[in-house]
Amino acid sequence: MHYYHGVVQKDADSAFGVSFPDLEGCFSAADDLESVVREATDAVSLYLEGNDRVIEPSSIETIRDLAKEDLANGAFLLILVPHIAASNTPTRINISLDSGILAAIDTAASARKLTRSAFLAQAARNEIVGR
Repeated sequence: MHYYHGVVQKDADSAFGVSFPDLEGCFSAADDLESVVREATDAVSLYLEGNDRVIEPSSIETIRDLAKEDLANGAFLLILVPHIAASNTPTRINISLDSGILAAIDTAASARKLTRSAFLAQAARNEIVGR
């Protein structure tokens, strides 16, 4: 998994905008600060979807240098926007869970019309990206 740095800009009359110096043309927006990471993560995933070439994240020092004008104008750095590459290849695993937690997972998955596997994958992704 790779983590990219985003540059967050916010004007008084606009949403939070995030651009990624390593990912030319990748941009996201969020209405509130709490949604910035979630929206940025979705933007990175969509940008890199189907991309066979690995784009290595730059160092924080390089990002600061690339974004120095934006930073001087009030932008700030968003650190560690994860990219979870989807392989679209299901992998069978064996895990052990407390039976009470498993029952709660099954109830929550059913309520959302998801399989247990889909629910666990979604929950893990949400936890990784901080949703």
